[in-house]
Amino acid sequence: MNRIIKTVQAADAEEMAAQGAWLAGHLRPGDIVLLKGNLGAGKTSFARGLIQALLEDAEVPSPTFTLVQTYSAKDFEIWHFDLYRLQNESEIWELGIEEALENGVCLIEWPQSIAGLLSGAELEIVLRFSGKGRVVKFNGDEKWEARLNGKPD
Repeated sequence: MNRIIKTVQAADAEEMAAQGAWLAGHLRPGDIVLLKGNLGAGKTSFARGLIQALLEDAEVPSPTFTLVQTYSAKDFEIWHFDLYRLQNESEIWELGIEEALENGVCLIEWPQSIAGLLSGAELEIVLRFSGKGRVVKFNGDEKWEARLNGKPD
């Protein structure tokens, strides 16, 4: 069962990227991170910060039109999916999700499109507007909670 592990405020895109960078140090091959929030909530800024923390000087465009971007980090491939334009759940297979799940880390914006394929063991990042900034909630199961709080598996 998922629970709130951490809640933080992010005043701007820079602070949102910093939260992504913080998470980058906790990721392992096979991880799935779901990025949820309204348009403009900061999903891509979060993902950009995470990817750039693992790959210095990486250009990280939004995958809105390509639907997926891949990056080679030291220990794994990073697959950044933006499923906003996905018409139905089955289209995810054409984007290479099987390969991504085998040996990569998946960052998935707009995961609601594939809700029926998710196990519930994913880390969920929920971004909400709060005044001029954002609230960032990290939701996950007990394994994610232990990992994000620095406890060994």
